[in-house]
Amino acid sequence: MAAPNLFRPASVTAKNAKAAITTSSTAIISNAAESGKTLRVTSLYISNIDGTDSAAVTVDIFDGTHARHLAKTVAVPADATLTVITREDAVYLTEGDSLRLSASAENDLEAVASYEEIA
Repeated sequence: MAAPNLFRPASVTAKNAKAAITTSSTAIISNAAESGKTLRVTSLYISNIDGTDSAAVTVDIFDGTHARHLAKTVAVPADATLTVITREDAVYLTEGDSLRLSASAENDLEAVASYEEIA
């Protein structure tokens, strides 16, 4: 199925995704192949919940074969938040794409993302 026309979509649904980030690259948002949808990621925040140590985050878009990085081992200081994606710099996930996250340390980083499901 083809992706929807972004100028005249049938529907736009606002959604959020939340995750604790592990050292394994894991999808926080996925757009299934043949979904007939486009996902517009409007924000991604990474928070370091460790009160002492910095931790690094890697963010990529994975198409099932290749990963392309939005952020690669970017340090997030203790008790700080990193903004990776904003509404002004939104990222589109087409069919088969996933937004994946990984951290340099377990239990230090959390993510919150907002996105629109366009059909």
